[in-house]
Amino acid sequence: MRLSVIVPTHNPHPGRLRRTLLGLRAQTLPTAGWETILVNNASTAFPPEPFFADCAPPNFRVVPEPALGLTAARQCGFLAARGEFAVLVDDDNVLAPDYLAQTLALFATHPRVGALGGKSLPEFESPPAAWTHEFHGLLALRDLGDQPLLSHGLRPAGAPRNEYPMFAPLGAGMALRRAAWTAWFDSRRTGGSTLSDRRGTELTSSGDNDIVLALMRTGWEVGYFPALSLTHLIPASRLDADYLARLNRGIQKSWQQVLALHDASPWPPLSPTGAALRRARAWFTHRAWSSPVARIRWQGACGHFDGRVPSR
Repeated sequence: MRLSVIVPTHNPHPGRLRRTLLGLRAQTLPTAGWETILVNNASTAFPPEPFFADCAPPNFRVVPEPALGLTAARQCGFLAARGEFAVLVDDDNVLAPDYLAQTLALFATHPRVGALGGKSLPEFESPPAAWTHEFHGLLALRDLGDQPLLSHGLRPAGAPRNEYPMFAPLGAGMALRRAAWTAWFDSRRTGGSTLSDRRGTELTSSGDNDIVLALMRTGWEVGYFPALSLTHLIPASRLDADYLARLNRGIQKSWQQVLALHDASPWPPLSPTGAALRRARAWFTHRAWSSPVARIRWQGACGHFDGRVPSR
């Protein structure tokens, strides 16, 4: 096996999961060289075996992971992987047919790149309201144009701290070398990191940022390559104002935590009291009562301040 596709899933939506698997089944990469690992992450509702009969890609297997959470599911998938490369695919992602073939070609021509990704384009279940456009980035959507972007070290010359490359790959569609994901495993084992990504209904995040920073700290580079493209299936519920507010708070909090963990935060830590005062001030600054957009922005500010309080 040259490549392993890892699909973590928790109580998957059958229709979206089916489309994800059919997208893998349509890949142009010869089937003998890659596998698909579907990680059943503590699901209480999981499709029965006959569901997979007409949609499973080649070399397909289901692996159970009883510990709830995306980080645990990804670790399980990496441990089960037989390939020298892996592609992380969410259970609502549909890869372009040449995604896996392009991944291997890009790794072959960029030997110092440990992780790469590309475009993540939306397919909305319902047309989104205009006011939601500001927050589409929260939904792991990205199009950075048609030119590749490559990192050149984690700490630029003369910089006072590490700097996260904002074009680094998203978790959706992230491709990694085995040596690079091993660096992430090692950092969690030796660094005492307790960061976790999505866990059930909790909207924690930044697991993909942790992977990027961990591998870059060992000398690997990362890249954005527009030749890679996937479709992200977005249900209407993910455009609900309450959901976006919770999501923004969770993402901003964990973003601050992962930057602090990897010496990449330009903001000083806050005391619990200092964070509380800033949250209160931000309520008025953002006029959080005035509209859904204002409330979502305020929740993001609250997450930012919460994340700057060192964990005990």
